[in-house]
Amino acid sequence: MAKLSPLEETLLNGDSSASKNSDPIKTRENENLTRNSNPGFFSILSFSWISPLIKIGNERTLNHEDIPLLGSDDSANGIFQTFRSKLESECGSVRNVTTLKLAKVLFLSTWQRILLSGLFAFLYTCASYVGPFLIDILVQYLNGEYMFRNEGYILAAAFVAAKLLESLSDRHSMFRIQQVGVQIQAKLVAMIYAKGLTLSCQSKEVHSTGEVINLMSVDAARIGEFCWYIHRPWMCVLQVSLALLILYRSVGVASIAALAATVIVMLINHPVSSWQEKFQSKIMEFKDKRMKATSETLKNMRILKLQAWEMKFLSKIIQLRRAEEIWLKKFLAGTAITRFLFHNAPTFIAVVTFGTCVLIGIPLESGKVLSALATFRILQIPIYSLPDTISLIAQSKVSLDRIVSFIRLDELQTDIVQKLPWGSSDKAIELVDGNFSWDLSSPNPTLKNINLNVYHGMRVAVCGTVGSGKSSLLSCIIGEVPKISGTLKICGRKAYVSQSPWIQSGKIEDNILFGKEMDSEKYEKVLEACSLTKDLEVLPFGDQTIIGEKGINLSGGQKQRVQIARALYQDADIYLFDDPFSAVDAHTGSHLFKECLLDLLKSKTVIYITHQVEFLPDADLILVMREGRITQSGKFNDILSSGTDFMELVDAHRAALSSSIKSLERRPTFKQTSTTEENKNSLTDFEYEQNEEKIYDENNNKDDTNELKGQLVQEEEREKGRVGFNVYWKYITTAYGGALVPFILLPQTLTVGFQIASNYWMTVATPVSTTAEPDIGSFTLMVVYVALAIGSSISTLARAFIAVIAGYKTATVLFGKMHLCVFRAPISFFDATPSGRILNRASTDQSELDMNIPAFVWAITLNLIQLLGNIVVISQAVWQVFIVLVPVMAACIWYQRYYSASARELARLVGTCQAPVIQHFSETISGSTTIKCFEQESRFNDINMKLIDRYSQPKLYSAVSIEWLNFRLDILSTLTFAFCLVFLISFPNSFTTPGIAGLAVTYGLNLNSLQSNIIWFICNVENKIISVERILQYTSLPSEAPLVIKDNQPDSSWPSFGEIHIRDLQVQYAPHLPIVLRGLTCTFTAGAKTGIVGRTGSGKTTLVQTLFRLIEPVAGKILIDSINITLIGIHDLRSKVSIIPQDPTMFEGTVRTNLDPLEEYTDEQIWKALEMCQLGDEVRKKEGKLDSIVTENGENWSMGQRQLVCLGRVLLKKSKILVLDEATASVDTATDNIIQQTVKHHFAECTVLTIAHRITSIIDSDMVLFLNQGLIEEYDSPKKLLKNKSSSLALLVEEYTRRSDSGFGN
Repeated sequence: MAKLSPLEETLLNGDSSASKNSDPIKTRENENLTRNSNPGFFSILSFSWISPLIKIGNERTLNHEDIPLLGSDDSANGIFQTFRSKLESECGSVRNVTTLKLAKVLFLSTWQRILLSGLFAFLYTCASYVGPFLIDILVQYLNGEYMFRNEGYILAAAFVAAKLLESLSDRHSMFRIQQVGVQIQAKLVAMIYAKGLTLSCQSKEVHSTGEVINLMSVDAARIGEFCWYIHRPWMCVLQVSLALLILYRSVGVASIAALAATVIVMLINHPVSSWQEKFQSKIMEFKDKRMKATSETLKNMRILKLQAWEMKFLSKIIQLRRAEEIWLKKFLAGTAITRFLFHNAPTFIAVVTFGTCVLIGIPLESGKVLSALATFRILQIPIYSLPDTISLIAQSKVSLDRIVSFIRLDELQTDIVQKLPWGSSDKAIELVDGNFSWDLSSPNPTLKNINLNVYHGMRVAVCGTVGSGKSSLLSCIIGEVPKISGTLKICGRKAYVSQSPWIQSGKIEDNILFGKEMDSEKYEKVLEACSLTKDLEVLPFGDQTIIGEKGINLSGGQKQRVQIARALYQDADIYLFDDPFSAVDAHTGSHLFKECLLDLLKSKTVIYITHQVEFLPDADLILVMREGRITQSGKFNDILSSGTDFMELVDAHRAALSSSIKSLERRPTFKQTSTTEENKNSLTDFEYEQNEEKIYDENNNKDDTNELKGQLVQEEEREKGRVGFNVYWKYITTAYGGALVPFILLPQTLTVGFQIASNYWMTVATPVSTTAEPDIGSFTLMVVYVALAIGSSISTLARAFIAVIAGYKTATVLFGKMHLCVFRAPISFFDATPSGRILNRASTDQSELDMNIPAFVWAITLNLIQLLGNIVVISQAVWQVFIVLVPVMAACIWYQRYYSASARELARLVGTCQAPVIQHFSETISGSTTIKCFEQESRFNDINMKLIDRYSQPKLYSAVSIEWLNFRLDILSTLTFAFCLVFLISFPNSFTTPGIAGLAVTYGLNLNSLQSNIIWFICNVENKIISVERILQYTSLPSEAPLVIKDNQPDSSWPSFGEIHIRDLQVQYAPHLPIVLRGLTCTFTAGAKTGIVGRTGSGKTTLVQTLFRLIEPVAGKILIDSINITLIGIHDLRSKVSIIPQDPTMFEGTVRTNLDPLEEYTDEQIWKALEMCQLGDEVRKKEGKLDSIVTENGENWSMGQRQLVCLGRVLLKKSKILVLDEATASVDTATDNIIQQTVKHHFAECTVLTIAHRITSIIDSDMVLFLNQGLIEEYDSPKKLLKNKSSSLALLVEEYTRRSDSGFGN
């Protein structure tokens, strides 16, 4: 296995502190491991081996390093391999997996633990019926009917021994089965991850990243939770059978009526189960759609804010949630009905049984009645748990079905590429008669009749118009495009640089090393070749700077160069570059081409796609592509004269440059209003980008801990200590201000009151023995009992429905609040927050809020009221119980508080350790092509296994610790029960009648289960309420400026001219960071075309972001048509200014929704815009025309086509101000000319600001603004600037022209 890199440690530890995993911590981990691995018999029996962890948690806040390591039989890596091999031997191939087969293999892979837990469950069930069996004998003993000497004490001993056995077996059964649950969840998550790495392109379209995240975070967890209920079905049969035996002994043939009543209750299960399964399936279906939309929206939040579309996309998510809520309401109503039916089932069975006794004349004695009541009470356990079991079986089946449908998806063909051993061929790549298609069902292949021979050490350039198949050619060499026919042979290891940069969150160094060992000499060479050395020197953390998710805190050029450095460091044999030079400026592009392709890689095989003609002369072979075919191939000068396609590309490039320069000579000089500040300091390529991107820290010499605070991405915020009362208060009062709380507590109290009254009535109204005459007639006995039972039923129905209404309302309100706050948060929040954290709250935490938390919260109050009722009943017979009860209760509270400190932190760690699993998966999916090309699948699988283990650790030990507590509480409650028994037996008939004494013992039997229920529910609520706490964290985020300021709204015609005045503009990203724009003053005259130039990092992007108020200025102002933009609403501003951004973005949906998400334009207007941006014919070819499907991230459109769609958006918007931010980086020169001509023609009267690396894009401007280190270096007409041969613009044009004419090798 590859060595764990610091990047992986960063992921595993949630922050950069990973690298500081010092030896003492490892030692402590090993000590914990030893405690777990070698415990003694008593330690295992009493769960004492977990005591040191609970002690640490009580002394200080638990950290992940304190938790014992998992044993090899619990670790994901070990168990997954066994599981996978069993699944493959069972099914042959994962494509043949069915729900039944997957369930079978999951069972067989953990059968020993399931069997052991089943044995404990059997012992628990048998022990729980000892009490009801003995109760009648005890009542007769108290009535003076002795069978032998000391019978009473032997009875008491039997009661207590049965209670201890029941407690021990229940605790160990629960722990073992939760261990199985954690294992099963780990296996499923590992399998989903491994499958995600092998999916074909068509399969990725079927399941979005958001949907697969749901499979990992919700479905796998649900199947793990189902393990808790795995023994319930057979236990239910055993419990009913034992109950019938005891009932037959107590009430004779009336037990048949009890059986009939039980069967009726069971038969109601079927429709309830099918309803719940259907509702659950629908909830998950709509939740998938919501998560898919949320994931896509978070990824593209910057573009949504620039376009003022974020509230529209929020409303789309809210609509999807509304659709989900329709089924959620039905599911919760079903849950309330099942609770009502089953909570009343014991009462219904009792009424039927006692009614049958009265009808057929079986005498009822208080001892036999109490035995029956105790039996009905235990019968409540299977009947109470039946709704949850049914619901979870339904949910688990749905989840298994969903996981199986994902596992059965098509994988990448393994026979696309034939890999040859190194040195076995003189050809690096040999492609013969290749036909490839992204969509195998399409009659028109993506690549047609491709024949290509690339020898070792060749440099091959690929060029062609937008959508001609250039990127597909590289993808086919990697093995990503399904093959129709032909043979493809590759000899050597590959490295790949994608067109859209893929950067992992983590340190810059680890992104470059990418799993390789550090070789300082090679590393420095690579940094130098990629112009990264000086930039890293400027950074306070150097190459240890942590990059945000998707490289969010790097510019497009920076990301691309880190990507190139990663490829170079791999020292591969074949290099595939997908147009990496378009994202960097002309000077940097030249440097990269020279240093990387012509120097470092001079002996390597290189295939590079480029739209820049100046990079073509140095190629040994040029491939010209059109419509998926290679139309020309050869050297530069050879093919220039042999065909039209290549000539068109070259002529377009030359024409663009010469016409731009010539047009300067004819143009009158534009009137200029500016303040020029000279700053001729030398500038490294990205020197000041760090200011822009918030990774500076003023104090470079702080210690490690302080330094980490300067990093952009911090460890996820984790609350410490007890969950604040305000969290509970907010939860309870969110729905209708807490008005429903009394209406839940009152029916709960009435339910318990009616149940106690009915049992009390049956005890006092029946004689103690057959010899005594009954005081109350049979008819009266049953009428009163039935009346009390009906009262209890009505109260149960009321509390079930009111609790569901309160829970649903709370979940809905908090969902709305959190999403509104997230969508209104400033862009800096999204830069610093990995989307996994937000998705985790919207998925897992929201699920807890929807389904579980309300049930747990109100179960606590119900159980507390029942416990108080029990104590009241017991004290009626033995008031002396308070002598023991008070210290026992005090001890219970002490234990609970001692335990809860650790439990809370373990639950929080479970929450924070899940996000890295999701984030790592999300990153893996988006970079799967790079990972596969670099053959790093096994390393990424290993990282995933470690992340799963890191998540399983707190989850498993949280389960152990709750059993640790329950065992101790059970011992204490058994002590109370033993005291009561000894007291009653020692002083029979001294205090109360045998019937009431028997009733007290009956309620005493239930004492420990009630007490452990309360603690279990309290602990669960403490753990689950953390989901509320995490959601509440995101309901109080800082917000952007108001969308609209009604008192200061500009006219609908604003801006009518488009003049932009910038006055002493100063911008910084945060108060502790340096100023990026340092006092800019200039005017962009209305209707002028201004080119903004400067090396990457000079402040161009910051200026654009400030114009759109993604960043607010700290001083100075920007006026548009004399209106200060900081005084109006941000939507009023952003909706009136247009931008074509650097990263062309398309959303899942249709062509129409991508061009007009706000639904403001007619079809005619949309078609007109498509024609103007040269996409009309392309869309007409598609079957759905304007309604043709766009997949996630616009993956079924080429990069250039996506950029043209962005052009279409601004053509529709028709703003007076247009910003082009590297808008033509992803298109060839000919298409660039089309975009420039379209802008020139259709935005002739508009103010246009163009940031571009291509000189041809800005040389034709009226004015050129040259920025350097946040200051204006030059601002004048290009004509004047070019006359001054020493001006920065003149030097750039000279270099660009020289390169275009001669290339680099000459």
